Amino acid sequence: MGGSRGTGPGTGADRPGPVLGVVLAAGGSTRMGRPKQLAGLGGRPLLAHVLASLEDAPVDGGPEGLMPGPPVDRVVVALGGAAGEVLERVDLGRAEPLVVEGWAAGMGHVLASALARAGDGWQAVVVLLGDQPLVPGAAVARVVDAWRAGAGPVVTATYGGRPGHPKLFDRSLLPDLLRLSGDAGARDLVAAHPEWVHRVEVGDLGSDADVDVEADLERVGAMLTLTNRRVP
Repeated sequence: MGGSRGTGPGTGADRPGPVLGVVLAAGGSTRMGRPKQLAGLGGRPLLAHVLASLEDAPVDGGPEGLMPGPPVDRVVVALGGAAGEVLERVDLGRAEPLVVEGWAAGMGHVLASALARAGDGWQAVVVLLGDQPLVPGAAVARVVDAWRAGAGPVVTATYGGRPGHPKLFDRSLLPDLLRLSGDAGARDLVAAHPEWVHRVEVGDLGSDADVDVEADLERVGAMLTLTNRRVP
Protein backbone atom coordinates (compact mmCIF):
# COMPACT_ATOMS: atom_id res chain seq x y z
CA MET A 1 0.00 0.00 0.00
CA GLY A 2 0.92 3.62 -0.34
CA GLY A 3 2.64 5.96 -2.71
CA SER A 4 4.68 9.13 -2.59
CA ARG A 5 5.23 10.42 0.93
CA GLY A 6 5.68 13.90 -0.39
CA THR A 7 8.00 16.69 0.55
CA GLY A 8 5.46 19.41 1.29
CA PRO A 9 4.38 20.76 4.66
CA GLY A 10 3.23 18.39 7.34
CA THR A 11 5.53 15.44 6.66
CA GLY A 12 7.01 13.76 9.67
CA ALA A 13 6.76 10.58 11.68
CA ASP A 14 4.70 9.19 14.56
CA ARG A 15 2.31 12.15 14.59
CA PRO A 16 0.21 12.54 17.72
CA GLY A 17 -2.75 14.82 18.04
CA PRO A 18 -6.51 14.78 17.48
CA VAL A 19 -8.05 14.00 14.08
CA LEU A 20 -11.23 15.75 12.95
CA GLY A 21 -13.77 14.02 10.73
CA VAL A 22 -15.85 16.15 8.36
CA VAL A 23 -18.83 14.67 6.53
CA LEU A 24 -19.98 16.75 3.55
CA ALA A 25 -23.77 16.36 3.37
CA ALA A 26 -24.92 19.79 2.24
CA GLY A 27 -26.04 19.06 -1.32
CA GLY A 28 -29.47 19.81 -2.70
CA SER A 29 -30.02 16.30 -4.18
CA THR A 30 -31.24 17.79 -7.45
CA ARG A 31 -30.64 14.58 -9.42
CA MET A 32 -32.62 12.46 -6.99
CA GLY A 33 -35.40 15.00 -6.54
CA ARG A 34 -35.66 14.41 -2.79
CA PRO A 35 -33.17 14.73 0.08
CA LYS A 36 -30.86 11.77 -0.42
CA GLN A 37 -29.45 12.28 3.07
CA LEU A 38 -32.81 10.90 4.26
CA ALA A 39 -33.24 8.14 1.67
CA GLY A 40 -33.83 4.78 3.31
CA LEU A 41 -31.03 2.22 3.04
CA GLY A 42 -30.91 -0.95 5.11
CA GLY A 43 -33.55 0.37 7.48
CA ARG A 44 -32.07 3.79 8.23
CA PRO A 45 -31.23 7.07 6.48
CA LEU A 46 -28.35 7.13 4.03
CA LEU A 47 -26.45 9.74 6.04
CA ALA A 48 -26.63 7.56 9.17
CA HIS A 49 -24.50 4.92 7.43
CA VAL A 50 -21.73 7.44 6.74
CA LEU A 51 -21.77 8.74 10.31
CA ALA A 52 -21.59 5.16 11.60
CA SER A 53 -18.28 4.67 9.80
CA LEU A 54 -16.77 7.27 12.11
CA GLU A 55 -17.94 5.48 15.24
CA ASP A 56 -16.58 1.96 14.98
CA ALA A 57 -13.36 0.67 13.45
CA PRO A 58 -10.50 -1.62 14.41
CA VAL A 59 -7.79 0.35 16.19
CA ASP A 60 -4.47 -0.78 17.61
CA GLY A 61 -5.01 -1.94 21.16
CA GLY A 62 -1.35 -2.65 21.86
CA PRO A 63 -0.64 -6.11 23.28
CA GLU A 64 -4.35 -6.94 23.04
CA GLY A 65 -4.28 -6.48 19.27
CA LEU A 66 -7.02 -4.76 17.26
CA MET A 67 -9.92 -3.38 19.27
CA PRO A 68 -13.07 -1.56 18.11
CA GLY A 69 -13.10 2.19 18.53
CA PRO A 70 -13.68 5.45 16.68
CA PRO A 71 -11.08 6.25 14.00
CA VAL A 72 -11.37 10.02 14.58
CA ASP A 73 -11.57 12.12 17.72
CA ARG A 74 -14.30 14.55 16.72
CA VAL A 75 -16.95 14.65 13.98
CA VAL A 76 -18.75 17.51 12.28
CA VAL A 77 -21.34 17.15 9.55
CA ALA A 78 -21.80 19.99 7.08
CA LEU A 79 -25.46 20.48 6.17
CA GLY A 80 -27.20 22.74 3.70
CA GLY A 81 -30.04 21.50 1.52
CA ALA A 82 -32.86 20.05 3.66
CA ALA A 83 -30.85 20.81 6.79
CA GLY A 84 -33.96 21.20 8.91
CA GLU A 85 -35.33 17.80 7.89
CA VAL A 86 -31.98 16.13 8.44
CA LEU A 87 -31.70 17.56 11.94
CA GLU A 88 -35.20 16.33 12.75
CA ARG A 89 -34.96 12.85 11.27
CA VAL A 90 -31.34 11.67 11.47
CA ASP A 91 -29.66 10.67 14.72
CA LEU A 92 -26.31 12.43 14.36
CA GLY A 93 -24.82 10.79 17.43
CA ARG A 94 -21.73 12.69 18.52
CA ALA A 95 -21.48 14.54 15.18
CA GLU A 96 -21.80 18.32 15.48
CA PRO A 97 -24.06 19.83 12.80
CA LEU A 98 -22.80 22.87 10.90
CA VAL A 99 -25.39 24.45 8.61
CA VAL A 100 -23.43 26.14 5.83
CA GLU A 101 -24.70 29.39 4.36
CA GLY A 102 -24.43 29.50 0.59
CA TRP A 103 -24.08 25.71 0.40
CA ALA A 104 -25.24 25.74 -3.22
CA ALA A 105 -21.90 27.34 -4.19
CA GLY A 106 -20.39 23.85 -4.16
CA MET A 107 -18.34 21.32 -2.24
CA GLY A 108 -15.23 23.50 -2.03
CA HIS A 109 -17.19 26.30 -0.40
CA VAL A 110 -18.86 23.86 1.99
CA LEU A 111 -15.57 22.31 3.11
CA ALA A 112 -13.88 25.68 3.56
CA SER A 113 -16.84 27.00 5.54
CA ALA A 114 -16.99 23.92 7.76
CA LEU A 115 -13.30 24.11 8.58
CA ALA A 116 -13.51 27.85 9.27
CA ARG A 117 -16.18 27.14 11.87
CA ALA A 118 -14.72 23.92 13.29
CA GLY A 119 -12.21 25.78 15.44
CA ASP A 120 -8.82 24.56 16.59
CA GLY A 121 -7.75 21.47 18.48
CA TRP A 122 -7.13 19.14 15.52
CA GLN A 123 -3.99 18.17 13.65
CA ALA A 124 -5.52 16.47 10.63
CA VAL A 125 -8.95 16.36 9.01
CA VAL A 126 -10.53 13.37 7.32
CA VAL A 127 -13.13 14.25 4.69
CA LEU A 128 -15.98 11.89 3.79
CA LEU A 129 -18.92 12.35 1.45
CA GLY A 130 -22.42 12.01 2.81
CA ASP A 131 -23.61 9.95 -0.17
CA GLN A 132 -21.05 7.12 0.09
CA PRO A 133 -22.57 4.74 2.65
CA LEU A 134 -20.28 1.75 1.98
CA VAL A 135 -17.03 3.38 3.11
CA PRO A 136 -16.25 1.50 6.35
CA GLY A 137 -14.64 2.75 9.51
CA ALA A 138 -11.71 0.44 8.85
CA ALA A 139 -10.90 2.44 5.71
CA VAL A 140 -10.93 5.68 7.71
CA ALA A 141 -8.68 4.08 10.31
CA ARG A 142 -6.22 2.88 7.65
CA VAL A 143 -5.91 6.41 6.22
CA VAL A 144 -5.45 7.93 9.69
CA ASP A 145 -2.85 5.31 10.60
CA ALA A 146 -0.82 6.18 7.50
CA TRP A 147 -0.81 9.87 8.47
CA ARG A 148 0.21 9.06 12.06
CA ALA A 149 3.11 7.02 10.65
CA GLY A 150 4.38 10.04 8.72
CA ALA A 151 2.54 9.97 5.38
CA GLY A 152 1.17 13.08 3.82
CA PRO A 153 0.45 15.93 4.11
CA VAL A 154 -2.38 14.44 2.00
CA VAL A 155 -3.47 10.83 2.37
CA THR A 156 -6.08 9.49 -0.02
CA ALA A 157 -7.89 6.19 0.01
CA THR A 158 -7.74 4.23 -3.23
CA TYR A 159 -10.01 1.50 -4.57
CA GLY A 160 -8.13 -0.79 -6.90
CA GLY A 161 -5.63 2.03 -7.37
CA ARG A 162 -8.30 4.67 -8.12
CA PRO A 163 -8.26 7.62 -5.69
CA GLY A 164 -11.43 8.21 -3.71
CA HIS A 165 -12.62 9.04 -0.21
CA PRO A 166 -11.85 9.32 2.62
CA LYS A 167 -9.14 11.92 2.12
CA LEU A 168 -6.99 13.24 4.96
CA PHE A 169 -5.31 16.63 5.07
CA ASP A 170 -2.67 17.67 7.58
CA ARG A 171 -3.44 20.86 9.49
CA SER A 172 -0.47 22.54 7.78
CA LEU A 173 -2.70 22.72 4.68
CA LEU A 174 -5.48 24.63 6.45
CA PRO A 175 -4.71 27.96 4.70
CA ASP A 176 -5.09 26.22 1.34
CA LEU A 177 -8.29 24.49 2.40
CA LEU A 178 -9.83 27.73 3.63
CA ARG A 179 -9.34 29.21 0.15
CA LEU A 180 -11.37 26.49 -1.56
CA SER A 181 -14.44 27.52 -3.53
CA GLY A 182 -16.78 26.16 -6.16
CA ASP A 183 -17.73 22.53 -6.62
CA ALA A 184 -14.34 20.86 -7.13
CA GLY A 185 -13.68 20.41 -3.42
CA ALA A 186 -9.98 19.87 -2.79
CA ARG A 187 -9.50 18.05 -6.09
CA ASP A 188 -7.60 20.88 -7.77
CA LEU A 189 -5.34 21.36 -4.74
CA VAL A 190 -4.43 17.68 -4.73
CA ALA A 191 -3.87 17.65 -8.49
CA ALA A 192 -1.56 20.65 -8.25
CA HIS A 193 0.68 18.96 -5.65
CA PRO A 194 0.97 15.24 -6.44
CA GLU A 195 4.18 15.11 -4.42
CA TRP A 196 2.12 15.70 -1.27
CA VAL A 197 -0.12 12.69 -1.81
CA HIS A 198 0.25 9.28 -0.18
CA ARG A 199 -2.12 6.60 -1.45
CA VAL A 200 -3.58 3.92 0.80
CA GLU A 201 -5.44 1.01 -0.77
CA VAL A 202 -8.76 0.25 0.96
CA GLY A 203 -10.62 -1.57 -1.79
CA ASP A 204 -10.40 -4.78 0.22
CA LEU A 205 -12.42 -3.16 3.02
CA GLY A 206 -15.40 -1.60 1.25
CA SER A 207 -16.59 0.59 -1.59
CA ASP A 208 -16.90 4.28 -2.38
CA ALA A 209 -20.01 3.75 -4.50
CA ASP A 210 -22.16 6.84 -4.25
CA VAL A 211 -25.87 7.54 -4.42
CA ASP A 212 -27.04 10.20 -6.85
CA VAL A 213 -30.31 8.86 -8.30
CA GLU A 214 -33.01 6.44 -7.18
CA ALA A 215 -31.48 3.53 -9.09
CA ASP A 216 -28.28 3.92 -7.06
CA LEU A 217 -30.18 3.12 -3.87
CA GLU A 218 -31.10 -0.33 -5.17
CA ARG A 219 -27.57 -0.96 -6.44
CA VAL A 220 -25.89 0.15 -3.20
CA GLY A 221 -28.51 -1.65 -1.13
CA ALA A 222 -27.67 -4.89 -2.93
CA MET A 223 -23.97 -4.33 -2.24
CA LEU A 224 -24.76 -3.71 1.42
CA THR A 225 -26.60 -7.02 1.63
CA LEU A 226 -23.97 -9.00 -0.25
CA THR A 227 -21.11 -7.80 1.92
CA ASN A 228 -23.14 -8.27 5.12
CA ARG A 229 -21.62 -5.03 6.39
CA ARG A 230 -21.72 -4.81 10.17
CA VAL A 231 -23.00 -1.52 11.59
CA PRO A 232 -23.20 -0.44 15.21
